[in-house]
Amino acid sequence: MIPRKKDFQNIKRLLGLFPVTAILGARQCGKTTLAKTFDGDHYFDLENPIDLAKLDNPKLSLQNLKGLIIIDEIQKAPGLFPILRYLVDNNKKQKYLILGSASRNFIRQSNESLAGRIAYYRLGGFRIYDVGNINIQRLWFHGTLPPAYLADTAESARLWCDNYITTYLERDIPQLGINIPSATMRRFWTMLSHYHAQILNNAELGRSFGVSDMTIRHYLEILEGTYMIRLLRPWQVNVKKRLVKRPKIYLRDSGIFHALMTVDKLEQLFAHPKLGASWEGFALESACQAIGRNDQDYYFWGTHSGAEVDLFWQSGGKNWAIEFKYLDAPVITKSMRSALTDLDLVHLWIVYPGNEKYKLSNNISALPLSSIGDAWEY
Repeated sequence: MIPRKKDFQNIKRLLGLFPVTAILGARQCGKTTLAKTFDGDHYFDLENPIDLAKLDNPKLSLQNLKGLIIIDEIQKAPGLFPILRYLVDNNKKQKYLILGSASRNFIRQSNESLAGRIAYYRLGGFRIYDVGNINIQRLWFHGTLPPAYLADTAESARLWCDNYITTYLERDIPQLGINIPSATMRRFWTMLSHYHAQILNNAELGRSFGVSDMTIRHYLEILEGTYMIRLLRPWQVNVKKRLVKRPKIYLRDSGIFHALMTVDKLEQLFAHPKLGASWEGFALESACQAIGRNDQDYYFWGTHSGAEVDLFWQSGGKNWAIEFKYLDAPVITKSMRSALTDLDLVHLWIVYPGNEKYKLSNNISALPLSSIGDAWEY
């Protein structure tokens, strides 16, 4: 098993602050494996009929327990949330670690019942920090979901991703109460893969797919809410320039992206027109994991004249940004200088696949992707 030290530390901190901590994430991202490393005093897996039956009378089953109580697949018993509120308010010797597949209903139901008592932690796939720098290319091509990354060969990883997509469409989506034919959602998801790392135009996508803008938004909400895609919103500032106002779209997992693009071998990826987009999406997810902010805190910035930065965020009352470049040796561009001025950036990093970290100016540095996994310093 690959230890996930950073995620473990983050969750441990939340467990110390809140009576209930929820780990959310895509299916097979490693929620259960990570939760078991906490050595809970009591464990309930609600996909196990026996454990589910034990919680038919949850108050009686849980009220006398002490220590850390782990409840997996809790979305299968949404009626538990009000009971948990009563239990944590009346038994200070209990802590709950609950696991669930991402859905808007899950977050809404838990937050309504446990407001002020629950913390949410989104678990992604493996970090660069987890697998080590020598395995970055494998992580990029296989994907960050543990079974894909750990597959013996690229062919096995791709087969796993293909089956993951099928299971997600045919089982997971219906279990969320969403009635959309799997073939329809597969075609939509595949179409989205061609927009990976690009500005998304709902109207254009709707015309291509033959549906309304409202339907496109609904499909996007499903994929975003289950952590299959990232919609990166534009940062709006009051400058005298016409700004891009539509979001950029990324498929969160590079392995799933490669499967949808039918890229089966690394050699095929290196010759593929989406090579740069693939690397940008992988590097962006790696950077977001390293920075450690909530998804809604990340933006991109762009003007209609062509100036842009791929990732923008605020921290400590200051502005920071990253450009992702699949280049041997990045250099400063006119676009970067414009972003520095217009966004009042303290620092701009150019993340690239090389090995050396070096300064290009006082506030622009080239940063190897491999350095992101160790620490983020600012």
